[in-house]
Amino acid sequence: MITRFILILPALLALRAGARTLTVVNSCPFTVWPAMFTDPNVGQDVPDFVTGWEAAPGSSVNFVVPDGWKAGRIWGRRDCDFTVAPGPNSCLDGGCNGGLECDRTTGTGVPPATVAEWTLQGDGNNDFYDVSLVDGYNLPMAIAASVSCPAPSCPVDLGPTCPEPLIGPFDSSGFPVGCKSACSANIDGNPLDSANCCSGSHDTAATCPTSGVAFYSYFKGNCPNAYAYAFDESSGTALWECSASLNANYTLTFCP
Repeated sequence: MITRFILILPALLALRAGARTLTVVNSCPFTVWPAMFTDPNVGQDVPDFVTGWEAAPGSSVNFVVPDGWKAGRIWGRRDCDFTVAPGPNSCLDGGCNGGLECDRTTGTGVPPATVAEWTLQGDGNNDFYDVSLVDGYNLPMAIAASVSCPAPSCPVDLGPTCPEPLIGPFDSSGFPVGCKSACSANIDGNPLDSANCCSGSHDTAATCPTSGVAFYSYFKGNCPNAYAYAFDESSGTALWECSASLNANYTLTFCP
């Protein structure tokens, strides 16, 4: 009886503390290396799960995330090889400090990368979540909730149609596996004071309107339910919310 009590107790504690289930599905016809990062400056409740793993085509994993998960992000990496000098350059795009498992304090990922973001139990007792192209694009992606809440996505492959100043990187066959943001492509030459980066004198929503962001219409037109740039909340179709009282579980799918 003592042994049984010890085995059951952690599960009871987890239920008492409150948690959700997050499922990550790779529906792409190729291997993806998902990565996860939680901003340590925003919250201390982090998922008890690896920060990077290999996902074969058609595979899925699920794990528990705490109710208080804040500033959490998941993205996919392409064409990875961690056998030599594992780190941010181990993958063609999306690589992170740490190699296969991203460093928990600095492993945010190298653009271009499509990113799924969550803040659970945020302001007004709402979950906030989105699919972001702020760091550019590298994989189609969609988020679905287990309850009746919005489903943000960027379900199309932007690589082949990416505007020439932003296209790349390319795989060994010459196929484009990414599309940089105007910020990361540095097309205006000054990332510290850039309308494309919403930095410097452009660091507010008022001073960084969509009209000043190069290729905004390309990203928003192709993926209207995704974040297209830093202050895209004004579009009404960038940041999504679901009442935390519904205790939604979430599924992130690559290549939906």
